[in-house]
Amino acid sequence: MHLSQLKLSNFKNYEQLHLTLSQRLNCLTGLNGMGKTNVLDAIHFLCLCKNHTGLNDRQLVRHNETFFRIEGHFSTDDQVQKIAAKFQAGQRKEIERNGTPYDRLTDYIGQFPVVMIAPDDVSLVQEGSEDRRRFLDATLSQISPNYLQNLLIYNALLKQRNALLKNFAEQRHFDAVLLESIDRQMPEPAQELFEQRRAFVEAFRPLFREIYAAISNSREEVDVEYDSDLSDGSLEVLLPAVLEKDRILQRSTIGPHRDDLALYMDGKLVKKFASQGQLKSFLLALRLAQYEVLRQAKGVAPILLLDDIFDKLDTQRVHHLVGLLISRDFGQIFITDTQRGRIEEIIASFSGDYKLFEVEGGRVEEG
Repeated sequence: MHLSQLKLSNFKNYEQLHLTLSQRLNCLTGLNGMGKTNVLDAIHFLCLCKNHTGLNDRQLVRHNETFFRIEGHFSTDDQVQKIAAKFQAGQRKEIERNGTPYDRLTDYIGQFPVVMIAPDDVSLVQEGSEDRRRFLDATLSQISPNYLQNLLIYNALLKQRNALLKNFAEQRHFDAVLLESIDRQMPEPAQELFEQRRAFVEAFRPLFREIYAAISNSREEVDVEYDSDLSDGSLEVLLPAVLEKDRILQRSTIGPHRDDLALYMDGKLVKKFASQGQLKSFLLALRLAQYEVLRQAKGVAPILLLDDIFDKLDTQRVHHLVGLLISRDFGQIFITDTQRGRIEEIIASFSGDYKLFEVEGGRVEEG
């Protein structure tokens, strides 16, 4: 699978853009703020129906415009699928496949798997558990429609439960029957999320350690552990035990919405002592292991988007990373960098098909 054509209309700083792409390596170089990342973000949106950084769809529309459109031609098994993502202010976004819109976005997500590695990935380590749950959800939603459906069901029930708890406190009236009607529905989707997240981490962990060793030349030992309330029992058993606490705090204090990943380097939490180079290597290994799990589960190489990943890496780590990308045959790769010379060195070590694009002020020129 690869993306052969990309067309943008009013997306971020692009009024119009049409690129014919290499099926292996696509490099975009130019100064910061010129629009390199926006090209990658458009591909991410086309695959996952959302912006990589979580921006509202309206914020993706070009200044003074009311809509954007992204079109991509995906080549799969000697067939070309034309996918269009459309957003109009005041309306819900749409995804079309060969001119036919999807009734539900959940039926589309996972058709064209993608992994993006970007500077803001540092939040995976340095911020709260929400970012790490988003990492789990973004992976598993591409692998399993059942996971995505259970995630949506659980989150809807959680929202209802929290609203009830808050309302009970405001009204000074507790309705046990009403709360129980929600509590009875939550354990089944919660258990599905727990089981699939646990299985993912089991498959992910050895790949993550192997890839980090390849990038860092085994300078440090890394590890990841899955932390979940449901490790102590089902939500059906756990919810009654925290009912009084939930009433006092007016929110649900237990469940998969609190799951986390504990990330370690040399036996210590990585965010507490890792250098910038170690942290960058750690994040790259997280994403590349995510890529490998997706590839194995989907039976197809996802698109790999690498945004400004060489900054803060020493020469040796850059060398090991490039060697890893080439030796593992990562399918179609997109790389952005401010240093054209560094991009040219990568191309020189790459024997496959490639294209080099120069980006400046919302215009992209090949060569």
